[in-house]
Amino acid sequence: METLIVYESLWGNTRQVAEEIARGAREGSDALTLCAVADAPSSLRASVGLLIIGAPTHAFTLPTPSSRAEARAHGAAVAHAPGVREWLATLEVEAAPPRVAAFDTRQGRSFMVGSAAKSIARAAKRRSLVVSDSADFVVTSREGPLEQGELERAFAWGRALTASR
Repeated sequence: METLIVYESLWGNTRQVAEEIARGAREGSDALTLCAVADAPSSLRASVGLLIIGAPTHAFTLPTPSSRAEARAHGAAVAHAPGVREWLATLEVEAAPPRVAAFDTRQGRSFMVGSAAKSIARAAKRRSLVVSDSADFVVTSREGPLEQGELERAFAWGRALTASR
């Protein structure tokens, strides 16, 4: 099974989580591609059996152009390129949809924080994709770092996602 992991990261925390998910998923994948959303393909090949999408939670949802601009103003290394929200809106699915998993990074464990993973699931559904698995990874502040143990959890989640197929 080919695995594609696409992520958007503003402070580097979501990138770290994506890298650990990739490390865990590598064993159960025939091929694995990890890429920032700016480098993500515009269409999914039929060979992709698992698509994992991740982004930080901004104002209860996926980052927007204005929330990315605000992050840049606070020192985040954010490209002016589109993010996961825009990528999913234009993604073409060439064949049978792959299994999809979504993850996010967010500040705190309360449901009041919101969830980019839930927003990814809604956006994926509009592209005829169904998110079957999701995970939230917690950062200690807007800039991070990740809470203790979150990278280990990301590795284990990646391993579990590919072990189940």
